Amino acid sequence: MKKILSLILFLFGFFANAQELKIGATPIPHAQILKSIIPTLQKEGIELKIVEFTDYVTPNLALANKDIDANFMQHKPFLDKINKDRKLNLISIAQIHIEPIGGYSTKIKSINALPNGATIAIPSDATNGGRALILLHNNGLITLKNPNNLNATEFDIIQNPKNLKIKPIEAALLTKTLQDVDLAIINGNYAMQIRLKTKDALILEDSRSPYVNILAVRLGDENKAEIIKLKNALQSQEVKQFIQDTYKGEVIPGF
Repeated sequence: MKKILSLILFLFGFFANAQELKIGATPIPHAQILKSIIPTLQKEGIELKIVEFTDYVTPNLALANKDIDANFMQHKPFLDKINKDRKLNLISIAQIHIEPIGGYSTKIKSINALPNGATIAIPSDATNGGRALILLHNNGLITLKNPNNLNATEFDIIQNPKNLKIKPIEAALLTKTLQDVDLAIINGNYAMQIRLKTKDALILEDSRSPYVNILAVRLGDENKAEIIKLKNALQSQEVKQFIQDTYKGEVIPGF
C-alpha cells in the first residue's frame, strides 16, 4: 500500500511540475504527428497541449500574440509572406514533412518516356506554378534561371532540351486535363480527390522542396529549452517512422 501511495505521490508531483507547451496545428496530419510525441515529451517534463486550427492565418496571429508557444501547420513561403503582410516576427526552426506535389500522366508510364514536344500542365497561380517548375527542374526536365525563385514562370526557363510546352491551368482543374496533356503537375489534395496516390506520380517532391511544413516560433524563443526538446522530438527517427507507417507516402518526412 505504501509503495502504491508513493507512486501516486511521485506521479502527482511529476505532472504538477511539468511544463505546459501549447502548439497550434491543423488537424491532419499536423495534430496527428504531434500526438505521437506526447509520451516522449512527458518523459522530458513537458505536457504538450495541442490547439487545433482550421486556417493558416489565426495560428500565426496566436503565436505572435503569445497565446501559443509554437505552431506547426504551414510551409516557409507562407510564413515569409504572412510575416511581411502582417509585420510579424516568426521564424522557422525545423522542417518536418512534405505534402508533395507530383507529376501524373495517363499517357506514359515512366518520366523517361516523356516525348519531345510534350505538353505539361502546371498550376496557373504564382506560388504553385513556381513550385511545379522547380519540380521539373529538380528532375532534369528543364533548367531554371534561379531554381530558388519560388515565383518562377515559364519565362524563367533557360534550357528546355525536350522542347516541352508548359501550359498553365487553374490548379483545381488540372485533374480534368490528364487525358489532354502528356503530364500534369497536380497538388496532393486535388490528386487525392480523384484517388491518385503519390505512388502513381512519375515525379514527386522530395526533401529539396521549399514547401516542407515547418515548426515556427517567435523570434528569440528558438533557444528555449522546451522549444529545443519539441524540435528534437519532431525530428526524431520515431516521428520519421510514424509518418512513413501512417501515411504510406502521401505525406513524407522532410528531415
